[in-house]
Amino acid sequence: MAQFRLIPKPKSSPTPVAQTTPTPASQVQTQAPVRTQTPRPAATRAPQSQTPAVQTPRSSLTPPQAQPTPLVPAPLVAATPLPTLSTKQIAELRQLLTDAGLSQGLRRMTSTVTLPDDSDGMARAALDYARAVHSGRLDSSDFINDWGLRPAPFDPAPGFADAVKRDRLTAWIRSLPPPYAGYDGLEKGLVAYRAILTSGGWSKLAPGPDLAKGASGARVKALRKRLAVEDKQVSTSGDVFDQDLQEAVLRAQRRYGLRPTGVVSTGTLAALNVPVEARVRQIMANMERWRWLPQTLPAKRIQVNIAAAVMTVFEGDSPIASMKAVTGRPGNETPMLQSRIHSIVLNPPWNVPSGIAAKELWPKGEGYLKAHGYRVIGTGPDRRLQQESGPRSALGRYKFDFDNPYAVYLHDTPVQSGFNSYSRLDSHGCVRLEKPGPLAELLLKNDPNWQPDAIAAQLEGTKTVRVRLADADQVAVYLLYWTAFASGDGTMNFRDDPYSWDKLLAEKIESRAAVSVATAS
Repeated sequence: MAQFRLIPKPKSSPTPVAQTTPTPASQVQTQAPVRTQTPRPAATRAPQSQTPAVQTPRSSLTPPQAQPTPLVPAPLVAATPLPTLSTKQIAELRQLLTDAGLSQGLRRMTSTVTLPDDSDGMARAALDYARAVHSGRLDSSDFINDWGLRPAPFDPAPGFADAVKRDRLTAWIRSLPPPYAGYDGLEKGLVAYRAILTSGGWSKLAPGPDLAKGASGARVKALRKRLAVEDKQVSTSGDVFDQDLQEAVLRAQRRYGLRPTGVVSTGTLAALNVPVEARVRQIMANMERWRWLPQTLPAKRIQVNIAAAVMTVFEGDSPIASMKAVTGRPGNETPMLQSRIHSIVLNPPWNVPSGIAAKELWPKGEGYLKAHGYRVIGTGPDRRLQQESGPRSALGRYKFDFDNPYAVYLHDTPVQSGFNSYSRLDSHGCVRLEKPGPLAELLLKNDPNWQPDAIAAQLEGTKTVRVRLADADQVAVYLLYWTAFASGDGTMNFRDDPYSWDKLLAEKIESRAAVSVATAS
């Protein structure tokens, strides 16, 4: 039985919270986007731990309930009168909101904000900021269907009134952002990349033949200068592609989730030529997605980073294993969502969606369908295709079911070649797993009827069996879209934005920010 790619145990910590060590550089592509971190206390920023992107608060162990339909957030309106601010508090809030709106990625550097001068106006501006930074700037109408995560309703009025009463506005402002070290990492990355932007950004590298060790000339010199903007270890002097420059190229390729070859070919050149303005907006978009998550995530959960095509298993607030995945290709996007895995289907048949059948299978004819184990169910316009269970099934031997309105699930596949690629967006929206067997054994470890030998015996045949997980063994599952995150040392990492969701989200944030400013009074 193939084993998980195990993640190193966390180093000891002076406080009783879960932390994890950074993944070795050679494994960044498959692990870095989904490792766990621990949040700082609500009003105090904790230093960035040796951990990158998706984190777990240390308190709640209860998985969220499955969401058969997306939740729609509605801004809450304070039921009590606005507190009266002193002249000093108005001035304090003016400075806090001016700085925080920029540092939290709620507006671009080129945008300006005009704040009210009166107590009620400033109080409304503070409440608007609080909702935006705590649970997101978007209105419910801004969410597209595939963005199945929704922030919980949040009413900042009671906390704001208490802060005014106790004259603790600075502490209140600091307590509002998502309580995760990964969010903090993006906040610091935003500062760094805006500084690069202010300094003039980086020049676009000219196209040409691949650059590798031993090359020389003006393009190599330009490459050195470009890499040095993000990597302070790179020397800008010289025009020879030496060993040090090759190591710098490898570091860059890992930061961008590319195959680490040490050769600057088309893909690496394209990643290096993404403008710094686009990287800033990418960071802003990922900060917004953090605001859609609950304030506490269950310790026992499964996470899939859709953009990086990686699945990670968490137990006891620590990542214990990861594996490669294949996620939806553009046009067949894997949605963002949260739910709970309640069943494992052994030897699942594939009930082919009508769209896939019409476009890809019916045109191939009866001979092809029969040869690949498909049977026709029904007649006329209601007929559909089902592929028989067994080794030829597109779902492989395992299917992991969880309630969701998109009809997606995690599953096995008989075709393993797709996991060898660094770009693994090739499904119709479901998530294929590289090593589903160990995952099934992990989820069923407490079921005496389904120990490894029993599972193996069942898989020797083709009979379909649905194994319902006990309530205590049902595990939360999150499908998330992370394209920017900071590693343990603060280095920003980026992945492609295959669905163009970063650009769309950044535009929506800026549009809502403009509406907020226009309606402030």
